[in-house]
Amino acid sequence: MTTATAQLLTVPEVMARLRLGRSKVYDLIRSKRLVSITEGRARRIPEIAVQDYIRERIEEAA
Repeated sequence: MTTATAQLLTVPEVMARLRLGRSKVYDLIRSKRLVSITEGRARRIPEIAVQDYIRERIEEAA
């Protein structure tokens, strides 16, 4: 696994990291709260986007 590949997560990987359901992850992507890219039919979420989302949620809760 290369570094570039390791930085892109699948939807199921994001679901597991955030402990959210599939629909919620896609809602976050649609609402642009979670950045994603597509290559063909494959959707990938950069690891940094997940970290940014978590940071935003923490700031909102504070």
